[in-house]
Amino acid sequence: MLEIPAISTGEMLRAEVEAKTPLGLQAQQILAEGQLVGDEIVNEMLVHRISRADCRNGFLLDGYPRTLPQAEFLDQTLAKMGLNPPTIFHLATPQSVLIERISSRRQCPKCGRIYNLLFKPPKKPGICDVDGEKLVRRSDDSVEVVKARLQAYDKLTAPIMSHYAAGDYHSISANRPPGEIFRDIEAVLRERRNGASA
Repeated sequence: MLEIPAISTGEMLRAEVEAKTPLGLQAQQILAEGQLVGDEIVNEMLVHRISRADCRNGFLLDGYPRTLPQAEFLDQTLAKMGLNPPTIFHLATPQSVLIERISSRRQCPKCGRIYNLLFKPPKKPGICDVDGEKLVRRSDDSVEVVKARLQAYDKLTAPIMSHYAAGDYHSISANRPPGEIFRDIEAVLRERRNGASA
């Protein structure tokens, strides 16, 4: 619909870890412990990414900003680049549901395809539909690590909601079928796009 890149800071960090870059080596231990990677690392990576040509007409950030300083950095960066303030979507989900969903994720180590044992299981249990590889659980998807990540989220990320509350902020219930969530998000984005072209 929007023809803009979806940028996941988590996926970018994991790619750096797999490539064993200096940034990846720095982030590897932090991610394995379920902690959030420091703002300086994530901010540097983000600026590099959104400066690419494919982001000229906009982009979707998934998992960023996670802290109030990141939100302030994003606001300043967008202003410097001459872009509008962000439209924020908070996908609100009960903690128990998040733990169940994330700890049920499995990934193919070869092609990277992600499955969920609850909602999107592979056709053959434990095996990737695409290439027949045995699926694995990422180290940061264990129940213990997920709980640690949620504790960090409550402490660091919750203030972002207050930061953006007076702006273009939308809390959307995510404990529903994906189609309903997508419909609600699409309605807001369609309104933004129509307003920009008017």
